[in-house]
Amino acid sequence: MFCPFCGNHLGQVLRFCVSCGRSLEFLKAAEQTEGPDMLHYCTKYFNEGHSYDAIVDMLSSLHNINISLRTLKSTLSQAGLYRRKNYSSPNGVINAIRSELRGPGQLFGYRTMWQVLKQKYNLRVRRDDVMNLLRELNPRGCERRARRRFVRRTYHSMGPNYMWHADGYDKLKPFGLALSGCIDGFSRKVVWLECGPTNNNPTVIAHNFLSCVRNLGVIPMRLRTDCGTENGIMAAIQCTLRHHHHDYYSGASSHMYGSSTNNQRIESWWSIFRKGR
Repeated sequence: MFCPFCGNHLGQVLRFCVSCGRSLEFLKAAEQTEGPDMLHYCTKYFNEGHSYDAIVDMLSSLHNINISLRTLKSTLSQAGLYRRKNYSSPNGVINAIRSELRGPGQLFGYRTMWQVLKQKYNLRVRRDDVMNLLRELNPRGCERRARRRFVRRTYHSMGPNYMWHADGYDKLKPFGLALSGCIDGFSRKVVWLECGPTNNNPTVIAHNFLSCVRNLGVIPMRLRTDCGTENGIMAAIQCTLRHHHHDYYSGASSHMYGSSTNNQRIESWWSIFRKGR
């Protein structure tokens, strides 16, 4: 091997050239990545179904082989490995699916079955083809899985003041504006919308709630908030005000915690507010 800068002959790859003193670390990296191990690992991870980015990351973190995405694709193409070429024969795919359907594979959806075909049987097949084959070979299983499919639900409220949705809006906090709002779930009327220096203080949120109840002269049947600590005092006040009522949602049942994504009405209104519609 020769130094690429001065042409001096090198018996082995060193960190620095003994003649010109230039760094030769990149030659070591090239020597590591050009060995047979790199092709072995690339082929292995490719056949396991990993994405190109994941293969590059695993080569770097697990094997200390640093290559670019373009180098990986070039190496795989030279080995005859392509994502969208050289698909396996349909008969082989059908036999593999039938073999899996005799065991736990009858519970697999088409995505899981597609991964099993790649990793266990080293078959290269389109995911849409696996979906169509499962419909033919296992129609009962596909029907059972379709029954459990999530169906978009419809929001339902029994009337005005049945459910209030309260939440804070933090997108304007970098500008010193913290918003706190509440909306009636039935009429979508904004019952309060306050702007101040903070919306994380429980006493501030409780003050907004009490002021709204005092001005409207109405206590909501139910109040829904997320699990933030700023809603604790407001939740306690709501349960206290509804303690002496005798309906199904009186007392502790008058307040409901939930995730922000399920606090549908106020989150939808924040989206409208942000878009300026």
